[in-house]
Amino acid sequence: MSTVRIALANLRVPATPDESVALATAAVAEAGGRGAAVICFPECFIPGYRWPGTTAPPPDPVFLERAWAEVADAAKAAHIAVILGTERATDHGLQITACVINPDGSVAGWQDKAQLDPSEEATYPSFGTGRQVFTAGALTFGVVICHEGWRYPETVRWAVRRGAQVVFHPHAHVAEPGSYRPLTFADPANTFHEKAMLCRAAENTCYFASVNCASEGSGTTSAVVRPDGTLQCSQPYGQHGLLVADLDLGTATGLLASRCRTSPL
Repeated sequence: MSTVRIALANLRVPATPDESVALATAAVAEAGGRGAAVICFPECFIPGYRWPGTTAPPPDPVFLERAWAEVADAAKAAHIAVILGTERATDHGLQITACVINPDGSVAGWQDKAQLDPSEEATYPSFGTGRQVFTAGALTFGVVICHEGWRYPETVRWAVRRGAQVVFHPHAHVAEPGSYRPLTFADPANTFHEKAMLCRAAENTCYFASVNCASEGSGTTSAVVRPDGTLQCSQPYGQHGLLVADLDLGTATGLLASRCRTSPL
């Protein structure tokens, strides 16, 4: 089995939709230059996650089409696959999604968020109903978005049972008033979230690659977890930049996912 390099775009929270595109295209170029086969962005990085209690520009399908095209052009120029956390307007309302772009700039497909946090349902009323896996060279991967990976481990197992060696986990998390501010990964005093990253990998014998934006005081950072549930690497909290990791695909056997006898997935 081969080794594949991935990059997680642990970038600062964009101040505007236009900045989100500029940050994304620059990160794609950098990741390609560093030899990554895939780069994954946080949840709704373009145009920016719509945080409860904040005011954001209304959904703009024309802007989104242009932004996706710019990122696709950057992917083609860097010859790298891209998992772009974004949103799209549907007949049922705004939807959280990930656009998966091939190294030639074509769109491989979309992974819509199916399991919404209750706090998101008013802002993002539309949700997905299906799942799929994607390929980039020797790598087969799935995508689960934020709440799905934290609270619905079945979504990770679904992808691994269908050949995924790594499951990417775009998420969005910033500090809340009075929240714990960790200094070390999976701090026992912190919330369960980073511990869940370890579990998603170990319970499926897959890599789990979780990506957040860089922001002061956030309770989670970007990290890559090995198939045995140990931490391979993580980004220092609040540090803007790419987290790059080499995955040994021979260790991502999917053994424990395949042994599940009762799963309807």
